Amino acid sequence: MAVALIWTLLLMGLLAGLGGTKAQQTTLYPLVGRVFVHTLDHEAFLGLPEHNAVPTTVRITYHAHLQGHPDLPRWLRYTQRSPHHPGFLYGSATSEDRGRQVIEVTAYNRDSFDTTQQRLVLEIGDPEGPLLPYQAEFLVRSHDVEEVLPSTPASRFLSALGGLWEPGELQLLNITSALDRGGRVPLPIEGQREGVYIKVGSASPFSTCLKMVASPDSHARCAQGQPPLLSCYDTLAPHFRIDWCNVTLVDKSVPEPADEVPTPGDGILEHDPFFCPPTEAPDRDFLVDALVTLLVPLLVALLLTLLLAYVMCCRREGRLKRDLATSERRACCDTGEWDLLREKQMKRQTRGVQARSCHTIFVTLLYGVRCSTYTITRLD
Repeated sequence: MAVALIWTLLLMGLLAGLGGTKAQQTTLYPLVGRVFVHTLDHEAFLGLPEHNAVPTTVRITYHAHLQGHPDLPRWLRYTQRSPHHPGFLYGSATSEDRGRQVIEVTAYNRDSFDTTQQRLVLEIGDPEGPLLPYQAEFLVRSHDVEEVLPSTPASRFLSALGGLWEPGELQLLNITSALDRGGRVPLPIEGQREGVYIKVGSASPFSTCLKMVASPDSHARCAQGQPPLLSCYDTLAPHFRIDWCNVTLVDKSVPEPADEVPTPGDGILEHDPFFCPPTEAPDRDFLVDALVTLLVPLLVALLLTLLLAYVMCCRREGRLKRDLATSERRACCDTGEWDLLREKQMKRQTRGVQARSCHTIFVTLLYGVRCSTYTITRLD
C-alpha cells in the first residue's frame, strides 16, 4: 500500500508539472516582401512582471524551429549576440511562404537549467498599400545585424536615408548579416563590426545622387581604389558608415520582357550551302595491317631470344681462359698430392695437442709437490 501511494503521488506531481509547462502561444502577422523582426525577450520567457527588470547575471539561450521540422523555414533566421542579450527572429517572406507557419521556441536558463516553450503562429499575408518598385541595398560597415534589428536604429536609418532620396515613404524590405553574404568574421578589435546589408524600397524614383553612386563610372573608380562619385551630402554619417562602393539599385517599375518560348521544329536541318557532309568511305581490308602489327614484334622478340641464348650457352670462355692462365703443375695436381698435404697438416695438429698435454701434466705434478712440501712443513 505504501509503495502504491508513493507512485500515485509521483504521477500526480509529474502530471502537474506537465500541465504547468504548457507552451505560450503568440500570433504574428508578417507581410510578403517586408522585413519581419521578432524579439525574444528574457522577460517574456521568465514570466516576470513588466516593472521588474531581468537580472544582468541571468543567461538564457533560445532554440527555434518550424513545427514538425528540425530547422527554421528558409526565409527566417535567428541570431543572438550572447546569453545576456535578447534573441531575434528576422527575415523577409516571399510569395511562396504565404500562409500559416508555426515556430516553436524553447528558452534554456543556463543557470537553473529550466526550460520554457513558446509557440509563434505566423500568418503571412500580402502587404497593403502601393507597390515599392524602387529598391536599394546598402552595406553598413559600422553595425552588426543585432544592432539594426531593433526598431529604434531602423527608424533612424530610414530618417537619415530620406535626405538622399526623393520625398516618399521608405520601408525596410530585408536585413541580412554580411556573414550570410560571404563576409569575413572581423578581428577582435574595438570598433570592428561584421557589417549588415539593409534593403529599402520606395514608390518614388531614385534620386540623382543615388543614380550617380551606382553608375558604371563610380564602380570603375571603386575598382581603382578611388572614392565613388557622391554628389550630395552624406546624411547617414556619422551614425551609419556606408560602403558606397557596394550600393545596388533595382528598378522594378519597368516590366521585364518575357522570355521567348522556343518553337519546336520537325527535327530536319535546313539546307546550308556551306555544309559539305563527308562522302561514304570505301571498304578496306585490315588483315594485312593486323598481321604486320602482330608478327613483326614477335619476330624481333624471337631473334633477340636466340641471340641471347647463343651468347650465354655457346660462347663460354671462362674455363678456357682459366686453363691457359694456370700453370700445368697446379692444374694437374691429382688426388694423392692433396692427401699428402692433408696428412702433414694432421701430424702438426697432433704434435701440438701432445705438447699441450705434457705441459699440463708437468704443471700439475709441480703444484702437487709444492702443496705436499708446505703440508709437511706445517706439521713440523
